[in-house]
Amino acid sequence: MADESIWLNHAKRLHALATTGLEFTDSYYEKDRYEEIQSISAALLADLSDKKVEKIAASLLDGIDGYVTPKTDVRAAVIREHKILLVQERTDKKWALPGGYADIGLSAAENAEKEVWEEAGIRVKTTKLYAYRHKAKGEYKADIRDFYKAFFLCDQIGEEDVIAGSEVLDARFFSLDELPELSTGRIVLSDLEAAFFHSNEQSAPTYYDI
Repeated sequence: MADESIWLNHAKRLHALATTGLEFTDSYYEKDRYEEIQSISAALLADLSDKKVEKIAASLLDGIDGYVTPKTDVRAAVIREHKILLVQERTDKKWALPGGYADIGLSAAENAEKEVWEEAGIRVKTTKLYAYRHKAKGEYKADIRDFYKAFFLCDQIGEEDVIAGSEVLDARFFSLDELPELSTGRIVLSDLEAAFFHSNEQSAPTYYDI
């Protein structure tokens, strides 16, 4: 398992510390220093990601107010007849487990169920949290933002056929030996393998990064 670049990690941490410092200090001089650190770290992240500084800063500060913490991403694994449900993302045309940012007001499990309904048109019930991962510690595509990723096993509770929602291009079931190209910023192969394992071994402990 390959952790993200140490330089990317340091630049993200600097930006988070500067943003948090700006929120809590009343000192004009400290605010000036924190703003400078924030700008420098955004420039470093731009160099590391080949994106414009303005886009980096906007992405990092989107929805942030107060103490800076990792975002939460929820993913739902629905397995049926030895196949797993994947959706084709609009942004990169690649495939992932249904999911996305956790919405405020819902539990992580409720978010996972909602995402499956919105993206694949079927009703499900979560049965197990099988993995809780720190994106930076996994094999995922590098990201300037920091994420915790919650993976749930889900059972379909209705008889609806899978229908792709407006947020995705397509939704289908795939076996492990016929997988399409995965959207590795969202999921990796080991996330799917773990879903099949935990589906067969319900008593197995939830995986989490150390």
